[in-house]
Amino acid sequence: KVKPQLEEKEGKTFDVFTAVEFKTQVVAGTNYFIKVHVGNDEFMHLRVFRSLPHESKSLSLHSYQSSKTKHDELAFF
Repeated sequence: KVKPQLEEKEGKTFDVFTAVEFKTQVVAGTNYFIKVHVGNDEFMHLRVFRSLPHESKSLSLHSYQSSKTKHDELAFF
């Protein structure tokens, strides 16, 4: 659900978009920190927010970090 949001922010499309690792952080909803393989040796770290169920909002891409590698540690940001 966040792939189109990232593609819009980056101004390009990703043929490969595979989550390989994630962590969660509970706040007033849930932050998901996701390491995504976007092709070749390129990875991106995404911060995705899911609101509480009663708010009925969809997932939103909060922020992201590009130019990551497979071995970069997925950390809260």
